[in-house]
Amino acid sequence: MTEPVSHLVLTLSCPDRPGIVHDVTKVIVEVEGNIVDSQQFDDPETKSFFMRVEIHTRRSVQEVREAFSPLAQQYAMRWSVNEVGQKVRTIIMVSKEGHCLSDLLYRRRNLNLPLEVVAVIGNHPDLAPLAQFYDAPFLCIPVTKDTKAKAEAELLALIDAENVELVVLARYMQILSDKVCERLHGQVINIHHSFLPSFKGARPYHQAHQRGVKLIGATAHFVTPDLDEGPIIAQEVIPVSHRDSTASMVQKGQDVERRVLAQAVTWYSQRRILLNGNRTVVFE
Repeated sequence: MTEPVSHLVLTLSCPDRPGIVHDVTKVIVEVEGNIVDSQQFDDPETKSFFMRVEIHTRRSVQEVREAFSPLAQQYAMRWSVNEVGQKVRTIIMVSKEGHCLSDLLYRRRNLNLPLEVVAVIGNHPDLAPLAQFYDAPFLCIPVTKDTKAKAEAELLALIDAENVELVVLARYMQILSDKVCERLHGQVINIHHSFLPSFKGARPYHQAHQRGVKLIGATAHFVTPDLDEGPIIAQEVIPVSHRDSTASMVQKGQDVERRVLAQAVTWYSQRRILLNGNRTVVFE
Protein backbone atom coordinates (compact mmCIF):
# COMPACT_ATOMS: atom_id res chain seq x y z
CA MET A 1 0.00 0.00 0.00
CA THR A 2 1.31 3.45 -0.95
CA GLU A 3 2.00 5.71 1.99
CA PRO A 4 0.07 8.99 2.04
CA VAL A 5 2.00 12.01 0.81
CA SER A 6 1.88 15.27 2.74
CA HIS A 7 1.83 18.55 0.82
CA LEU A 8 3.54 21.07 3.08
CA VAL A 9 4.60 24.70 2.85
CA LEU A 10 7.68 26.04 4.62
CA THR A 11 8.12 29.78 5.07
CA LEU A 12 11.08 31.50 6.65
CA SER A 13 12.86 34.81 7.09
CA CYS A 14 16.18 35.54 8.73
CA PRO A 15 19.31 37.68 8.52
CA ASP A 16 20.96 37.01 5.17
CA ARG A 17 24.17 34.99 5.03
CA PRO A 18 25.75 32.39 2.75
CA GLY A 19 24.51 28.81 2.86
CA ILE A 20 20.85 29.26 3.78
CA VAL A 21 19.37 27.68 0.65
CA HIS A 22 21.88 24.84 0.75
CA ASP A 23 21.10 24.00 4.37
CA VAL A 24 17.32 24.32 3.92
CA THR A 25 17.46 21.99 0.93
CA LYS A 26 19.57 19.54 2.92
CA VAL A 27 16.89 19.28 5.62
CA ILE A 28 14.20 18.82 2.97
CA VAL A 29 16.20 15.91 1.53
CA GLU A 30 16.59 14.42 5.01
CA VAL A 31 12.78 14.30 5.43
CA GLU A 32 12.42 12.70 1.98
CA GLY A 33 10.91 15.88 0.62
CA ASN A 34 10.45 16.72 -3.03
CA ILE A 35 10.35 20.47 -3.79
CA VAL A 36 7.37 21.32 -6.00
CA ASP A 37 7.56 25.12 -5.73
CA SER A 38 10.21 27.46 -4.37
CA GLN A 39 10.51 31.24 -4.18
CA GLN A 40 13.06 33.39 -2.41
CA PHE A 41 14.00 37.04 -1.97
CA ASP A 42 17.15 38.69 -0.68
CA ASP A 43 16.55 42.26 0.49
CA PRO A 44 19.84 44.20 0.34
CA GLU A 45 18.34 47.13 2.26
CA THR A 46 17.40 45.17 5.37
CA LYS A 47 20.00 42.43 4.76
CA SER A 48 17.24 39.88 5.23
CA PHE A 49 16.43 36.65 3.41
CA PHE A 50 12.92 35.34 2.71
CA MET A 51 11.83 31.96 1.36
CA ARG A 52 8.67 29.99 0.65
CA VAL A 53 8.91 26.31 -0.34
CA GLU A 54 6.22 23.73 -1.05
CA ILE A 55 7.21 20.10 -0.70
CA HIS A 56 5.75 16.63 -1.01
CA THR A 57 6.89 14.18 1.65
CA ARG A 58 5.75 11.02 3.39
CA ARG A 59 6.75 12.54 6.72
CA SER A 60 4.17 14.26 8.91
CA VAL A 61 4.07 18.01 9.45
CA GLN A 62 5.27 17.49 13.02
CA GLU A 63 8.24 15.39 11.87
CA VAL A 64 9.25 18.07 9.39
CA ARG A 65 8.96 20.75 12.07
CA GLU A 66 11.18 18.76 14.42
CA ALA A 67 13.75 18.19 11.68
CA PHE A 68 13.81 21.84 10.71
CA SER A 69 13.88 23.34 14.22
CA PRO A 70 17.68 23.11 14.84
CA LEU A 71 18.43 24.85 11.54
CA ALA A 72 15.89 27.57 12.29
CA GLN A 73 17.57 28.19 15.62
CA GLN A 74 21.01 28.28 14.00
CA TYR A 75 19.95 30.98 11.53
CA ALA A 76 17.65 32.91 13.94
CA MET A 77 14.69 32.31 11.63
CA ARG A 78 11.06 33.28 11.90
CA TRP A 79 9.52 30.23 10.30
CA SER A 80 6.55 27.93 9.98
CA VAL A 81 5.63 24.60 8.43
CA ASN A 82 1.99 23.95 7.60
CA GLU A 83 -0.12 21.71 5.44
CA VAL A 84 -1.13 23.31 2.15
CA GLY A 85 -4.84 24.10 2.29
CA GLN A 86 -4.99 23.89 6.08
CA LYS A 87 -7.86 26.08 7.26
CA VAL A 88 -6.81 29.19 9.15
CA ARG A 89 -8.76 29.74 12.36
CA THR A 90 -10.15 33.22 11.88
CA ILE A 91 -12.28 35.92 13.52
CA ILE A 92 -13.94 38.44 11.21
CA MET A 93 -14.85 41.78 12.78
CA VAL A 94 -17.57 43.98 11.30
CA SER A 95 -19.79 47.00 11.96
CA LYS A 96 -22.71 47.71 9.62
CA GLU A 97 -21.35 47.41 6.07
CA GLY A 98 -21.61 43.84 4.84
CA HIS A 99 -19.95 43.76 1.41
CA CYS A 100 -16.57 42.50 2.63
CA LEU A 101 -18.05 40.00 5.08
CA SER A 102 -20.42 38.62 2.46
CA ASP A 103 -17.59 38.20 -0.03
CA LEU A 104 -15.29 36.38 2.41
CA LEU A 105 -18.02 34.03 3.60
CA TYR A 106 -19.08 33.34 0.00
CA ARG A 107 -15.51 32.50 -0.94
CA ARG A 108 -15.17 30.25 2.09
CA ARG A 109 -18.31 28.32 1.17
CA ASN A 110 -18.08 28.22 -2.62
CA LEU A 111 -14.51 29.03 -3.70
CA ASN A 112 -12.49 26.99 -1.19
CA LEU A 113 -11.01 29.93 0.70
CA PRO A 114 -9.38 27.98 3.55
CA LEU A 115 -10.80 29.81 6.55
CA GLU A 116 -12.32 28.26 9.63
CA VAL A 117 -14.44 31.15 10.85
CA VAL A 118 -14.53 30.80 14.63
CA ALA A 119 -16.78 33.86 14.95
CA VAL A 120 -18.01 36.97 13.24
CA ILE A 121 -17.83 39.74 15.84
CA GLY A 122 -19.86 42.89 15.33
CA ASN A 123 -20.02 46.01 17.41
CA HIS A 124 -23.59 46.30 16.07
CA PRO A 125 -26.10 43.45 15.54
CA ASP A 126 -26.93 44.45 11.94
CA LEU A 127 -24.92 41.72 10.17
CA ALA A 128 -26.04 38.80 12.33
CA PRO A 129 -28.52 37.54 9.67
CA LEU A 130 -25.78 37.59 7.01
CA ALA A 131 -23.39 35.59 9.20
CA GLN A 132 -26.15 33.12 10.06
CA PHE A 133 -26.99 32.66 6.36
CA TYR A 134 -23.43 31.40 5.86
CA ASP A 135 -23.48 29.29 9.06
CA ALA A 136 -20.92 31.50 10.79
CA PRO A 137 -21.34 32.11 14.54
CA PHE A 138 -22.12 35.76 15.27
CA LEU A 139 -21.18 37.52 18.48
CA CYS A 140 -22.21 41.11 19.20
CA ILE A 141 -19.75 43.00 21.37
CA PRO A 142 -20.82 46.66 21.58
CA VAL A 143 -17.99 49.16 21.97
CA THR A 144 -18.25 52.50 23.72
CA LYS A 145 -15.65 54.67 25.37
CA ASP A 146 -16.56 53.11 28.71
CA THR A 147 -16.68 49.49 27.49
CA LYS A 148 -13.75 49.44 25.03
CA ALA A 149 -11.29 47.83 27.45
CA LYS A 150 -13.79 45.14 28.43
CA ALA A 151 -14.69 44.47 24.79
CA GLU A 152 -11.05 44.04 23.81
CA ALA A 153 -10.42 41.76 26.79
CA GLU A 154 -13.32 39.60 25.59
CA LEU A 155 -11.83 39.53 22.09
CA LEU A 156 -8.39 38.48 23.32
CA ALA A 157 -9.88 35.82 25.58
CA LEU A 158 -11.77 34.34 22.62
CA ILE A 159 -8.62 34.39 20.47
CA ASP A 160 -6.69 32.50 23.15
CA ALA A 161 -9.48 30.03 23.93
CA GLU A 162 -10.13 29.18 20.27
CA ASN A 163 -6.50 29.25 19.08
CA VAL A 164 -7.31 31.94 16.52
CA GLU A 165 -4.50 32.80 14.10
CA LEU A 166 -6.02 35.57 11.99
CA VAL A 167 -8.31 38.54 12.69
CA VAL A 168 -9.86 40.29 9.68
CA LEU A 169 -11.30 43.77 10.04
CA ALA A 170 -13.97 43.67 7.33
CA ARG A 171 -14.96 47.35 7.53
CA TYR A 172 -14.88 47.28 11.32
CA MET A 173 -15.33 50.92 12.29
CA GLN A 174 -13.49 50.85 15.59
CA ILE A 175 -9.83 51.55 16.30
CA LEU A 176 -8.00 48.76 18.10
CA SER A 177 -5.91 49.81 21.08
CA ASP A 178 -2.12 49.81 20.95
CA LYS A 179 -2.14 46.87 23.36
CA VAL A 180 -4.23 44.71 21.02
CA CYS A 181 -2.22 45.76 17.95
CA GLU A 182 1.05 44.82 19.63
CA ARG A 183 -0.36 41.58 21.04
CA LEU A 184 -1.59 40.50 17.58
CA HIS A 185 1.32 41.82 15.52
CA GLY A 186 1.18 40.38 12.00
CA GLN A 187 -2.17 38.69 12.64
CA VAL A 188 -4.71 41.46 11.96
CA ILE A 189 -5.59 42.49 8.40
CA ASN A 190 -7.57 45.66 7.73
CA ILE A 191 -9.14 47.01 4.55
CA HIS A 192 -8.84 50.74 4.01
CA HIS A 193 -11.19 52.64 1.75
CA SER A 194 -8.51 54.33 -0.33
CA PHE A 195 -5.21 53.89 -2.05
CA LEU A 196 -3.21 54.90 1.00
CA PRO A 197 -2.44 57.54 2.06
CA SER A 198 -5.57 59.51 1.16
CA PHE A 199 -8.94 60.70 2.47
CA LYS A 200 -8.74 59.59 6.06
CA GLY A 201 -11.71 59.91 8.39
CA ALA A 202 -15.43 59.91 7.78
CA ARG A 203 -17.23 59.89 4.41
CA PRO A 204 -14.15 59.14 2.27
CA TYR A 205 -16.05 58.81 -1.01
CA HIS A 206 -17.79 62.12 -0.41
CA GLN A 207 -14.35 63.69 0.08
CA ALA A 208 -13.11 62.04 -3.10
CA HIS A 209 -16.14 63.19 -5.07
CA GLN A 210 -15.75 66.75 -3.86
CA ARG A 211 -12.09 66.74 -4.89
CA GLY A 212 -12.93 65.40 -8.36
CA VAL A 213 -10.53 62.47 -8.15
CA LYS A 214 -9.94 60.29 -11.22
CA LEU A 215 -8.81 57.17 -9.38
CA ILE A 216 -10.21 55.45 -6.31
CA GLY A 217 -8.93 52.32 -4.68
CA ALA A 218 -8.44 50.21 -1.61
CA THR A 219 -5.53 49.03 0.52
CA ALA A 220 -5.26 45.89 2.65
CA HIS A 221 -2.63 46.12 5.35
CA PHE A 222 -1.55 44.67 8.66
CA VAL A 223 -2.76 46.64 11.66
CA THR A 224 -0.24 48.44 13.87
CA PRO A 225 -0.56 51.08 16.60
CA ASP A 226 0.06 53.70 13.89
CA LEU A 227 -3.40 54.12 12.41
CA ASP A 228 -3.54 52.99 8.75
CA GLU A 229 0.26 52.94 8.59
CA GLY A 230 0.82 49.18 8.87
CA PRO A 231 2.70 47.05 6.31
CA ILE A 232 0.76 47.02 3.03
CA ILE A 233 -0.28 43.66 1.57
CA ALA A 234 -2.41 44.46 -1.49
CA GLN A 235 -3.72 47.51 -3.32
CA GLU A 236 -5.90 48.22 -6.33
CA VAL A 237 -7.20 51.33 -8.09
CA ILE A 238 -9.94 51.86 -10.66
CA PRO A 239 -10.77 54.92 -12.77
CA VAL A 240 -13.73 57.20 -12.07
CA SER A 241 -14.86 60.32 -13.89
CA HIS A 242 -16.99 63.44 -13.66
CA ARG A 243 -19.96 61.27 -14.62
CA ASP A 244 -19.76 59.35 -11.32
CA SER A 245 -22.04 60.39 -8.49
CA THR A 246 -21.14 59.84 -4.88
CA ALA A 247 -23.42 56.78 -4.90
CA SER A 248 -21.71 55.21 -7.90
CA MET A 249 -18.29 55.90 -6.40
CA VAL A 250 -19.35 54.19 -3.19
CA GLN A 251 -20.53 51.17 -5.19
CA LYS A 252 -17.33 50.97 -7.21
CA GLY A 253 -15.22 51.56 -4.10
CA GLN A 254 -16.91 48.78 -2.16
CA ASP A 255 -16.33 46.40 -5.04
CA VAL A 256 -12.61 47.18 -4.95
CA GLU A 257 -12.53 46.85 -1.16
CA ARG A 258 -13.97 43.35 -1.18
CA ARG A 259 -11.57 42.19 -3.92
CA VAL A 260 -8.46 43.61 -2.27
CA LEU A 261 -9.36 42.24 1.16
CA ALA A 262 -10.12 38.81 -0.30
CA GLN A 263 -6.75 38.84 -2.08
CA ALA A 264 -4.88 39.67 1.11
CA VAL A 265 -6.71 37.02 3.14
CA THR A 266 -6.13 34.44 0.40
CA TRP A 267 -2.39 35.17 0.34
CA TYR A 268 -2.29 34.94 4.13
CA SER A 269 -4.09 31.59 4.13
CA GLN A 270 -1.62 30.30 1.53
CA ARG A 271 1.36 31.41 3.64
CA ARG A 272 2.56 33.85 0.99
CA ILE A 273 3.07 36.96 3.17
CA LEU A 274 6.21 37.58 5.20
CA LEU A 275 6.85 40.71 7.25
CA ASN A 276 9.88 42.78 6.33
CA GLY A 277 9.95 45.56 8.90
CA ASN A 278 7.36 48.13 7.81
CA ARG A 279 6.88 46.34 4.50
CA THR A 280 5.80 42.90 3.32
CA VAL A 281 7.23 40.30 1.02
CA VAL A 282 4.41 38.64 -0.93
CA PHE A 283 5.24 35.52 -2.90
CA GLU A 284 2.45 35.50 -5.48
